[in-house]
Amino acid sequence: MAEGTFATVINCMDGRTQVPLIEWAKDKFGVDHVDMITEPGPDGILANGPEELIRSIRDRVLISVEKHGSSNVVLVSHHDCAGNPVSKEEHMEQLSRSLDLLRSWKMDAKLYGVWVGDDWKVVRIS
Repeated sequence: MAEGTFATVINCMDGRTQVPLIEWAKDKFGVDHVDMITEPGPDGILANGPEELIRSIRDRVLISVEKHGSSNVVLVSHHDCAGNPVSKEEHMEQLSRSLDLLRSWKMDAKLYGVWVGDDWKVVRIS
């Protein structure tokens, strides 16, 4: 097991979201480290595929939960996403479907969905 405490964030590769999510997760969960799993538009990937990327994300999340002891997993949707350029409403639908998928993985972790708006502030959705 790794030293220190961890949270897991499934985030977009967009650099504008990295620091806000690290700061939010450290503050919210009181952890030392944040395992950042990035893909362009992860909410769209988890909601719609392709299956090989879903498996890749799952494998990385499970490493964080099982090997680093992360007990909190956060999924990010955000404003102005180049990897998943859909409306905020569609992001919210994808976030909901993606969280259902994450629940099906039966991890020993709490799940959170967040939105990062045009002010780059993190808002918990679920």
